[in-house]
Amino acid sequence: MTTPTTRRGPRYTPAEVPLIELSVVIPCLNEADTIGSCIEKAFEAMRIHQIAGEVIVADNGSTDDSQEIATALGARVVKVSQKGYGSALMGGIAAARGKYILMGDADDSYDFREIPAFVIKLREGYELVQGCRLPSGGGTVMPGAMPFLHRWWGNPMFSWLARGWFRAAISDVNCGLRAFTKAHYERLGQRCTGMEFANEMIIKTSLIGAKVAEVPITLHVDGRKAHGPHLRTFRDGWRTLRFYMLYSPRWLFLVPGAMLIVLAAIGYGIAMPGLRIGHVTFDVHTLLFASLAAIAGYQSIVFALFTKVFAISERLLPEDPRLTRLGALVNLERGLLAGAVVLLTGLGLLGSAVSQWWAVNFGPLNYSHTMRWVIPGVMLTTLGFQTILSSFFLSVLAMKRR
Repeated sequence: MTTPTTRRGPRYTPAEVPLIELSVVIPCLNEADTIGSCIEKAFEAMRIHQIAGEVIVADNGSTDDSQEIATALGARVVKVSQKGYGSALMGGIAAARGKYILMGDADDSYDFREIPAFVIKLREGYELVQGCRLPSGGGTVMPGAMPFLHRWWGNPMFSWLARGWFRAAISDVNCGLRAFTKAHYERLGQRCTGMEFANEMIIKTSLIGAKVAEVPITLHVDGRKAHGPHLRTFRDGWRTLRFYMLYSPRWLFLVPGAMLIVLAAIGYGIAMPGLRIGHVTFDVHTLLFASLAAIAGYQSIVFALFTKVFAISERLLPEDPRLTRLGALVNLERGLLAGAVVLLTGLGLLGSAVSQWWAVNFGPLNYSHTMRWVIPGVMLTTLGFQTILSSFFLSVLAMKRR
C-alpha cells in the first residue's frame, strides 16, 4: 500500500493545542491495509459534528507501513513496547488528552463515522457507552462480518453471563467499539494486558455501579488483506471464560460449594436413619459420599472467601458491604472458637467409636452401627481443623498493606 502524502488531521504546535474533548484510540499491529481508512473516518466524523478531538494510534510493534500511514494522516502515533491488546490500549489512553476516550479496532470492521452517537451519550453523563453489534441490542452484523460461532454462541453466551454474573446492562459485551470518560477509566484501575482488557472494563464498571449506555452499531467485514484476524476462537473463548470465573468467586467457588453442602445434608438425612427407598437401602456407604461432598463443598466456600478478600485487598474488585458485615461478625477469635468446637465434637464421636471397640475387647464390631459414629467424626474433625487454619489465613489476607 502506498503511504499517503497528504495530511488529513489537524496539526498544531504545542502552544496551539486546543481543548480536546475526544481522543480516539486505535490499537495497531501491522494494520497498513485498513488503518488509514479508520483514521480518515474518525477525523471526518469529528470535523462534520464539530467535535474537538484527536486520533491516537497505539502501535504495538508494527513492521509494515502502519506508523507512516497514521502519521501522514494526522494521527499521533504512540509506540507501546509491551505486547498485548490491553497493553496497547493502556499506552494509548495514557497519552490521550481528551476528556472522553473512544477505542476501536484498526481492521475497518467498525465505522468510526458512528462516533457522534457515543459522544452524545457521554455528554448526557454516561461514564461508559458500549457499542452493540448484535440484533438483540439493535445492532447490525453485515453478511460475513462475524464468524458463525461468534455470532450465535460466543458473543450471546458471554453477554448472558455478564448480565447474570455481574449484572452488566450490556447486550454485546465483546464489542470493541466503546467510549468512556477518562476519569472513569482511571477509577477502574485496569490490570489486564491481553484481550481480557475489554471484559475487565465491563465487569469492573458493572461492579462499581457506573452509569452505562449502549449504542447500536453496524459491524462490517474485516478489511485486512495482508493477514487474518488476531482473534482465535477457542483459545480466546477459553481465556474469556476463565477470566469471568476468576472475577466471580461466587460462581466459581461459592455456588458449587453450596450445592455440595446441600447434597451432603440430603445424604446424611437419608443415610443416618438407614432409609430404604424402593429396593435401595442407604447405609454407611452413602454417609461416606455425603461426607466427601460436605468436605469438598466447605473447602470450596472457604476458597470463595479467600478469593474475594484477596481481590478486594488488591483492588481487583470493589469493596463488598456484605463481606464487610461478615468480617465484623466472624473475626479470627470467633472462627477459632467455632473450629475448636467442631473439631472437639468430631474427636468426641471418634472417641465414642473407640469406646465401643474397647467394650468388645477390641474384637469385631457392628460396622453398620459403629461407622455412623466414625464417618461423621472424621468429617467434623476435618472441618474443624480446616476452620482453624482458614481463620488464620483469612486474617492474614485481610491485613491492610501499604
